[in-house]
Amino acid sequence: MQQVFEVQGMTCGHCERAVSNAIQGVDAQAQIKIDRAANRVEVETGASREAVAAAIAEEGYKVA
Repeated sequence: MQQVFEVQGMTCGHCERAVSNAIQGVDAQAQIKIDRAANRVEVETGASREAVAAAIAEEGYKVA
């Protein structure tokens, strides 16, 4: 299932890796596409939206 999140606070490549690693901690097979300039994270995953959003938030980013 494709999910799209608005993620505030990503400012560099390290931030993108942190978000990707957090998502893959929930679903190791997740396909992730990040557009940092647009604050957009697209995830193809079987995990729930709540679980993915919580994982991103735990890294310190604001998720919408």
